[in-house]
Amino acid sequence: MFLFEEEWWLPAPPEAVRDVLVDLEHYPEWWPQIRAVASLGADDARVLCRSTLPYTLDLVMHAVSRELPLLEVELAGHLSGWVRWRLDAVDGGTRLHLTQQVTVHGPVAPFAAVLRPLASWNHRRMMAGGRAGLRRRLAAEAVGRQP
Repeated sequence: MFLFEEEWWLPAPPEAVRDVLVDLEHYPEWWPQIRAVASLGADDARVLCRSTLPYTLDLVMHAVSRELPLLEVELAGHLSGWVRWRLDAVDGGTRLHLTQQVTVHGPVAPFAAVLRPLASWNHRRMMAGGRAGLRRRLAAEAVGRQP
């Protein structure tokens, strides 16, 4: 099992951050490591992710909560578990606290314990791409909303 936590400050209100985060189908437009998303219904999507390591994760995400302050999705596929995004208004923007708890499945599962340091490094790289992409997306949307 892996437990990841991140905290980001974003220069947009929680509502704007939430609107981008719950719109899974558009993740590939701003998060470089999200390679493809296919809608499986109102609350479900299939997501293909690939960070620095040459391995694509095939995930099914199910929306549990889309309401502020806590967004949550359940994960199945190569990873099972959950991801929670807590969004709080602070300092003219949003403090985003991400918590992810997952178990590895699929072809790399037997090697998960040995690969833990490498998997953690790969996850940090993916989150850095997500944070930078989210900041760019929020800035572009803010410009689009200006009169």
